[in-house]
Amino acid sequence: MSNIEKLDLRTPDFVNENIEKLAALFPQCVTETAEGKKIDFDLLRQELSHDIVEGHRERYRLEWPGKREAIVTANLPTTKTLRPVREDSVDFDNTENLYIEGDNLEVLKLLQESYFGKIKMIYIDPPYNTGNDFVYKDNFATDRETELFESGQIDEYNRRLVANPETSGRYHSDWLSMMYPRLKLGRNLLTDDGVIFISIDDNEVHNLRKVCDEVFGEGNFVVNMIWQKKTGASDAISISCITESVLVYVKNNNTVSTVFSKNTESYDLNRYRYRDNFFEDRGPYYIDNLDRGGLQYSDSLNFAIKCPDGTITYPNGRTEYRNDGWIWKWSKAKIEWARKNNFIEFRKSDNKESGWSVCYKNYLKVDNENNHIERGAPHKNLITSILNANSSADMKTLFDERVFQYSKPVDLIIHLIKLVNIKPKDIVLDFFSGSATTAHAVMQLNAEDGGNRKFIMVQLPELTDENSEAYKAGYKNICEIGKERIRRAANKIKEEKRNKAAKDGMFAHVEDTQDYGFRVYRLDSSNMQDVYYRPQDYKQENLDLFADNIKPDRTADDLLAQVMLDWGLPLSYKIEQIDICGKQVFRVAQDSLLACFDTGIDEDFAKAIAKEKPLRVVFRDSGFAGDTAKINVQQLLKQLSPETEMKVI
Repeated sequence: MSNIEKLDLRTPDFVNENIEKLAALFPQCVTETAEGKKIDFDLLRQELSHDIVEGHRERYRLEWPGKREAIVTANLPTTKTLRPVREDSVDFDNTENLYIEGDNLEVLKLLQESYFGKIKMIYIDPPYNTGNDFVYKDNFATDRETELFESGQIDEYNRRLVANPETSGRYHSDWLSMMYPRLKLGRNLLTDDGVIFISIDDNEVHNLRKVCDEVFGEGNFVVNMIWQKKTGASDAISISCITESVLVYVKNNNTVSTVFSKNTESYDLNRYRYRDNFFEDRGPYYIDNLDRGGLQYSDSLNFAIKCPDGTITYPNGRTEYRNDGWIWKWSKAKIEWARKNNFIEFRKSDNKESGWSVCYKNYLKVDNENNHIERGAPHKNLITSILNANSSADMKTLFDERVFQYSKPVDLIIHLIKLVNIKPKDIVLDFFSGSATTAHAVMQLNAEDGGNRKFIMVQLPELTDENSEAYKAGYKNICEIGKERIRRAANKIKEEKRNKAAKDGMFAHVEDTQDYGFRVYRLDSSNMQDVYYRPQDYKQENLDLFADNIKPDRTADDLLAQVMLDWGLPLSYKIEQIDICGKQVFRVAQDSLLACFDTGIDEDFAKAIAKEKPLRVVFRDSGFAGDTAKINVQQLLKQLSPETEMKVI
């Protein structure tokens, strides 16, 4: 039969094309019907609304009480901001790593513009919903008394944690309502070739899989990795559970072939046991038969090959043409090329009618077209070499006290990071960071392979129990533990690198340029005293409406952070403080932004700023020497630096 592809002979299906476009933007709105995949317009309407949209019909999807509220929660804007905490940071002005304290839902919303499509990898270890842990109770009420009443537990850190016992009537629903908006916002931050890993146990893995199918799209599911965390459990009632799951999803399944790295450590090197004159360039090789039998017969691949002794052979060692289902794997043209370039090997065979077995060489360093490659085997979805007990050892090397329970082993996170093709300066995000194991893993792996990966940690400052070892050691909340762990891990890694350099006697004099620092930001209310606007309003041309509303306790650093978020600039950008005409000026990423929040802004200062040719410049609205100066500064910047965009706060 012919393999020629037939013309479609149909006009384009614009309906399906439009469905595919909508599915790319809103994969959670694709559902199954009797006619196939369709757009769930009820969900689509909900995605495009800040209010709850009523309506219901039968469909294949996961439902739970509070799902619509969870969708609304993800879509609602926030008026909060992030305030830098220099005293808790390490190398604040130069580092590109971030540690953010606060409710991860609010933080993820704040990161949407600055980090939209910029996160290569997300790893999270959320509450497992065992009945003994807590879940976030999200509340978007503006009235604080209402918020206090509904959450029942808000402290000075504005935490939103409530117990979720198995006896609760909304046991699964509350957990799902917590996870849905965070996953949805997290997906927005992933690069087109980004990937997310989610640790979970058997309590909610089934529900989490369904939620992720909806948020990321069922077609973007990669694998459920099984991690053997221990060798046994003596307290098991029936069958000992020694594993946990790590769900893996990609942002776009069209990129899945390039998302993950090659497993260069697992292929069978012993197979490559032969050498020839091309060893230096091609490496060792093994041989495989050039012919094969099967159902996919093609007469064009059934031809004679001349053997070294002048005789001929057909596939399966025949001496004459016969259709017995056997063919050559390669075309006549490729075989001719392969013979000229020594990719073919003839071997004597008593089992073949022709007396010859035709083989081709599989070299280690090149493919069958002589292109240099890196051999590898597929990664496996089973992790057996890393035990959870390692996490205790990890913490023990850094802390004398047992300051944190249930952290993941550093080696587990390193293993997951290694699965991904991460480029220099690619970002790893963990918005349930706990004791900051992910940050530790990123720094450790960078030290091992010379990488330059960056991390963003987000953690709610949950209070430690007053009877815990952590509290007795002076750590009042989990964030304090996480930040201290990063500091101690960095010092340990630096010391290990110095010791190794001294032992090897090589590169001991070379400066260690690895980024061991991190900027700390803390979630807080808006810098503006009276918030009568939505965040999107803030970005309009009428920013002068909000003059003189800045809270008296807010610093220039605070204002700069909010400006960077509102302008969509990554918080990891390099920040310099320079002096221009006697005023403090923040220079962000060279000429990306110049910000000055001092008073007395006048025409001379504008001329000095214009010489820098910044892309953006921002001033405090009340900082101008007067109304005339404000107008003149604006006009001067337009004349002297027309590419500069000016705004005020």
